[in-house]
Formats: sequence, structure tokens, C-alpha cells
Amino acid sequence: MKKTIVIANQKGGVGKTTTAINLSASLAAMERRVLLVDCDPQANASSGLNVRVEEGSGSLYRALYHPQEAQGMIRQTSLPFLDLLPSIQDLVAADLELVDKIGREFYLKEVLRHISGSYDYIFLDCPPSLGLITINALCAGTDLLIPLQCEYYALEGIAHLMHTYDLVRKRLNPELQLLGVILTMFDVRNKLAHQVKSEVSNYFRDKVFQTVIPRNVRLSESPSHGVPVLCYDCKSRGSQSYMALGQEVCDILA
Repeated sequence: MKKTIVIANQKGGVGKTTTAINLSASLAAMERRVLLVDCDPQANASSGLNVRVEEGSGSLYRALYHPQEAQGMIRQTSLPFLDLLPSIQDLVAADLELVDKIGREFYLKEVLRHISGSYDYIFLDCPPSLGLITINALCAGTDLLIPLQCEYYALEGIAHLMHTYDLVRKRLNPELQLLGVILTMFDVRNKLAHQVKSEVSNYFRDKVFQTVIPRNVRLSESPSHGVPVLCYDCKSRGSQSYMALGQEVCDILA
């Protein structure tokens, strides 16, 4: 069954794009057909996969207004089973441009309707905000995955995201489910990291993934080379952790 997984957290720097790229790559390595949609105007997922879009070229921004052309805007990546619908800085305008549109929450869903048939999994990498693009992603998704950094401010604001999630489920997309919370940037030597892990586990219970993503130099280096960590250093702790997460996601969604 095809799944569309929204990767969201309105707090920046928690590992959303790192998770989007490397989880997508892990599933592609398992020969699942995967599409990563870069929904962030910063386009970090696009550059992290060595895809750069010139102004006026095919991107998610153009696809929102021309969904029937979206298939032609998809780019292949260095992994055979992983494709990308890239972003561009112009996407920042969409939050304002869609405000007065009828059905403004469902523009991204219409884009995916034209392209989703080719894929087993679609990942939506959201911007660090709860703006209209993120709402579009929540309305288009089947599952929500929340990366959560193991630091002091990690839990601040998570209530806002869960409130938005509940509202979207109630009013716009009743099929949306919470896939789980993935703890990122975990430092086993840091006492605070363990405290955060304990608090998150107490709050989200069985919705916390068993896999924990560690702080890892290779994870930080791989985007500058335009490849997932799996292609940069497949034996690193970061790569092994995302492969484990990919298997866990497959098992949950099977």
C-alpha cells in the first residue's frame, strides 16, 4: 500500500532534511520506489541530493500551479530507486499566494495525484514552520513522522505541532496518522539527551521509534558531497542508523 510520509517539525535544526534524505535513500536501497518532495524554500533536500534548479525551471513551486506537468519536473538521483521533486527559493511566495485560493490546503495533494502511482513511498520534507505549505503536506499525507533533537528546547513547540496535527485530522485529512517520533543528534555521553529521550518516551509511548539517530560526523559531511550518507560512508554509525530506521518504517507500514 502506497504511503505518503510527512516529515515535519516547526523547530529548525532538528534533522528534518537529514532524515528525509537518508530515510528515503535507505528505502531506495531496499529497492522500494521512493519519491522525495522538497517542500522547503531553502531547498536543502535538493542540494543534498546534488540537484539544483534554475529560476523558472521545473520545481515544486511550478508544480503547485501546473500539477498536470509535475511528472516532467521530477529528477532522478544517484540512487536508482530514488527520485526527487526539487524546490526553489520562489516557493516562499506560495504561503502568501495561496491564502485567497479556494481549496488552498489541497494544492500539494493535487500535485501528488498526478505522480503518486509510480512510487511505493513518498516523503514530504517540510519547512521549519506551520505555514500553508506544511498544512498542504499534512493534508496530502497518510503518515506524520516527527524528528526530535535530543536537546533542551526539543520539546518546546511540539504541542503546537500536535495541535495542528489534531486539527488537520479533524477537519481536513482524517486519514492522517502519527507514524512516530524519531530522536536525532543523540549523544550517548550526554545526560540531558537521556533525559529528553525519557520524557519523549513517557509522552509518546509506543510512537517513539526504537532506532535513535546519533550525532555523526559523516552525516554532517555527506550533504556537501551531494549524496546520502549511505553513498558517502555506508559503514558509518549514521548510515547504519538510517538503514535500521528504514527497516523499522517498513515493518510498521507493512
